[in-house]
Amino acid sequence: MNDVIAYYSSFDEWGRLDREPLEFLINWHYMKKYLPKSGDVLDNGAGPGKYAMELAREGYHVTLADITPRFVEMAKEKAGELGLTHKLAGFHVLNATALTGIASDRYDASLMLGPLYHLQKEDEREAAVNELWRVTKKNGIVFVAFQSRMRMLLTSLLYPQAWKPHDNMASIHSFMDEGIFNHHDRGRFTGAYYYNVEEIKPFMEKSGFETVDLIGSSSIGALVNNEQKQYWKERGEHRELIDLLVKTAEDPSVLGVSSHLLYIGRKK
Repeated sequence: MNDVIAYYSSFDEWGRLDREPLEFLINWHYMKKYLPKSGDVLDNGAGPGKYAMELAREGYHVTLADITPRFVEMAKEKAGELGLTHKLAGFHVLNATALTGIASDRYDASLMLGPLYHLQKEDEREAAVNELWRVTKKNGIVFVAFQSRMRMLLTSLLYPQAWKPHDNMASIHSFMDEGIFNHHDRGRFTGAYYYNVEEIKPFMEKSGFETVDLIGSSSIGALVNNEQKQYWKERGEHRELIDLLVKTAEDPSVLGVSSHLLYIGRKK
């Protein structure tokens, strides 16, 4: 995991969600739909705490964990700046596969919005999901992020030079068979694992979760470029565009083209 820590130690994840707000807006809409009205929440793989801070603002008691020490320190600073430190129950540097020190059956809701697609080995992905199950209360709700293999195929075909080794068909076929991607260009996105959409629900359900929903975190918004978005802004209908993208996020037909997916489940 050293490459993941090194990459995120110099990456502006908070700024990414500000620059590309659709993912956050859609995820937050569906989180609010399914979260309990109050309680303890674990944000596991929290990055600098964008979701954790929003949860704290809503009155939840939040425990934050991430494998990157820099992100955990940033989250502490953000909590202080926003006057939310008293709502954060703890800040932990932890690997999602081993949530050492986190009690079992503790959380009314748990988030894991990043770790799974950085774990390229199946046993590590299973360990992370099993840990999420362990720390969540019975009937507690979980929100887990996945990346779509089909969307990565589309991105590779559109921009092969930017996503080497996907600049040749042999590498693309191998990726489609295995789901594993490692960028050839130094300093670019870390190695990752991408799921076929139909694999997600069975993967979570075999670890003891009941599926509630599966949505596309960017819906079809990633297919709309800035010039096209500007058209709707100039018409004064940008809000209506966002509302439409939020609504269509739960349409099963958009899941393959959404770069990120949000699984929503309940611990049996």
